[in-house]
Order: sequence, then C-alpha cells, then structure tokens
Amino acid sequence: MKSTIILSLLVLTFFEIHATVYETVSSKEKKVLIDLFESTDGENWNSSWNVKAPIDEWKGVEIDDNHVVGINLFNNNLNGALPESLGSLKYLTHLNLAFNSITGVLPKDLVQLKNLKVLKLEMNRIKGSIPAAIGNLSSLEELSMFNNFLSGPIPESLGNLKGLKVLNLSSNNLKGIIPISIGNLSKLETLGLFENGLEGAIPQEMGKLTRLKELVLANNQLGGEIPTEFGQLASLKILQIQNNRFKSFKGLQSIDTKQFLVFDTDDKSLNPYKEFDLERVRTRMADTKFEDEDDNE
Repeated sequence: MKSTIILSLLVLTFFEIHATVYETVSSKEKKVLIDLFESTDGENWNSSWNVKAPIDEWKGVEIDDNHVVGINLFNNNLNGALPESLGSLKYLTHLNLAFNSITGVLPKDLVQLKNLKVLKLEMNRIKGSIPAAIGNLSSLEELSMFNNFLSGPIPESLGNLKGLKVLNLSSNNLKGIIPISIGNLSKLETLGLFENGLEGAIPQEMGKLTRLKELVLANNQLGGEIPTEFGQLASLKILQIQNNRFKSFKGLQSIDTKQFLVFDTDDKSLNPYKEFDLERVRTRMADTKFEDEDDNE
C-alpha cells in the first residue's frame, strides 16, 4: 500500500513538472511568436508551427529559464513584414530569419533587444533605413543584412557596438559615407559593404581594426586615397576594394601582400599573385552579391 502511494506521488510529480515545462513562456512572449507566425504567412512556412502544441515543440524556437531566447527560421519561406511586437522579446539573444521573403521595414522597437547577440536578416526584401539607434543593441556580435533593399546612411551609432565581430551590409542601396565611428569596433573580424552607393573617403580610423580578417568595399563610389593606416591591418586576409573611384593606392604600398588569400584592387601593379594563379584566386573572392530573379525593384 505504501509503495503504491509513493508511486502515485512520483507519477503526479512527473506530470506537474511537465506541465510546468509546457507553460514556461509567458502569454506576452507567446503572443509575439503568434504575431510573427501570422504576419509572415506561417501556415505556408516550409516547417510550420502547430500553435496549439506546447511552444517547446515549435521548430526554431529556443526557450531558456522560462523565456524565448532564440528564433531560427532560416530558409523557411517566411512571407510578409516583421511584427512591431518583435522588439518586446527582451531576453532574445539569437534571431536568424535569413534567406526568406520578408518585406516591409525593420520594426522600430527592434533596437530594444539589449540581449541580442546575433541578428541575421540577409537574403530578404526588407526596405527602409537602418534604425539610427541600432547602436542600442549593446550585446550584438553579428549583424548580417546583406542582399536586401535597405537605403539611407550607415548609422553613426554602429560604432557603439563594441562587441561586434561580423558586420555585413553588402548588396543594398545604402548611401553616404562610411562613418568614422566604425573605427571603434575593435573586435570586428569581418566587414562587408560591397555593392552599395557609398561615397567619400575611407576613414583612416579603420586602420585601428587590427583584428579585421575580411574587408569588402568593392562596387561603391568611394574616392580619395587609401589610408596609409591600412598598413596596420596585419590580420587581414581578404581585401576587395575594386570598382570604386580612388585617386591613389599609395596607402597600400606598406601592406605585405603575401598575407592575403584575396587581394583585389583596380591597381594591378599591386597584384601579389602570379598570372596563372589569378583565376583560382578570383574563384575564392568574398563576393556577397546574390541575385533575386523574382524581384526587379
């Protein structure tokens, strides 16, 4: 009899624990997920959610300590604009919605996600400008939004993201100058601004990015001279600055071109590769351009 009672208590405890697990996420956070589902045509996602099932069964949703901390819906056929409520998931650390068909503009409250470490929105159809307050995302380590229709300037506040390691804004419609504040990103390892409408001179402050391994500025309207401070970029392995309007490449003369895997400028006298190696090198270019055959905007 005693053993039966103990067994019953254990079974009851088991179900109570599982019930607690299923009910960990607050109704407010669940509502945000539902908003995302409904605003991006969730019924037609490649891997849809059964919104009547427990949230921990929803593909791509990561829960930790009763909160939504990760959303990964990479290449999942999301169609539509992101909901404004997305910015209220204050415990979110990873948001990967890359390779979908997301439209509209970025939610204005996205900059409230102070715990966000990874924001990947590349290969979508997002329009409008990058929020001026993007620098509020103080925990951000990776920001990738290449191949969208983003316009306007690169915000000066990006320089506040002191932990940023990857910044890729290539293949958009960005205009204006490269902000001097980018020189503050001392942990930056990858910087991609390929194929935009950027103009003006490269700020000499970029010479302070000593951890930089990949720098892709090709296909813009940048001008002036290459900063001599580029000689300080000892970690650089990939440099692409071709198809711009530079007046002089003297700033590159102090660089040891033997350090590079890819070195592409419009001054062929600086080419460190033998002629028979050139085609092989070009196949390894860090070209982040992707064509969208369905949208000719």
